[in-house]
Amino acid sequence: MPMSPDTSLPEFQRQQLAFTAHVRDPMGAPRPAEIPARRMDVYNELLFNNINEQLAGNFPVLRRISDDDYWLGLVRDFMICHRCTTPLFTELGQEFVDYLSNEREPGVDDPPFMLELAHYEYVELAVAISTADDDVAEHDPNGDLLAGRPLIGPTAWNLSYRWPVHTIGPDNQPDTPPQDPTHLVVYRDRTDDVHFLQINAVTQRLLQLLKEDPQWTGLDAMKAIADELAYPDPQRLIEAGGELLDELRRRNVILGTRR
Repeated sequence: MPMSPDTSLPEFQRQQLAFTAHVRDPMGAPRPAEIPARRMDVYNELLFNNINEQLAGNFPVLRRISDDDYWLGLVRDFMICHRCTTPLFTELGQEFVDYLSNEREPGVDDPPFMLELAHYEYVELAVAISTADDDVAEHDPNGDLLAGRPLIGPTAWNLSYRWPVHTIGPDNQPDTPPQDPTHLVVYRDRTDDVHFLQINAVTQRLLQLLKEDPQWTGLDAMKAIADELAYPDPQRLIEAGGELLDELRRRNVILGTRR
């Protein structure tokens, strides 16, 4: 429901607020009387189309599994409900995820996995444009990952979802989540291409431990995991952990050891 104008504001600000309210919600907020309908319609269409195209590009899977009426209604609801905190189109994906997390009133037609799928799709752009590795800590790319302190790449995201978001598409839209969560790591390789890798719970825990405490060696982390699992042959698990750390370094998830 449109808000009543604040009469304490200057006239030009009241006009601006009325203009933006109508652009966001042409059906719910009256058109400012001083602006001709044809001109207002141009502004409405341009803004909606720009946001629609940007969101469709950021969330291609979500767009493909949505029919046109549902998708356009979703875009319009985003415009009505959400107040973006940035003017940058590259951050619109994060704004959309915030809307789904905090403002979207779930509808009967909303896929149960929509929020997690949107987050998964957002991460690809976030990793692609991240500058987190501009000030990466000093490290030895060839260091011993068990004896030394592995450095996780600042642009690598390790994620856990209830839904198998990496498999969802027009021909695979599950109604209930599987028993086990889906663990993924999203990372940039040395040529700045973005990759998604499904990992198991041990790898997820390893990355989590190394991120939480930069002072831990790879050996510290593998011993902790062996204790948590009550693994009957810790040395065997540690040896497998050494191979896993090397594989993550080859993929640029781990950059080397901290100096």
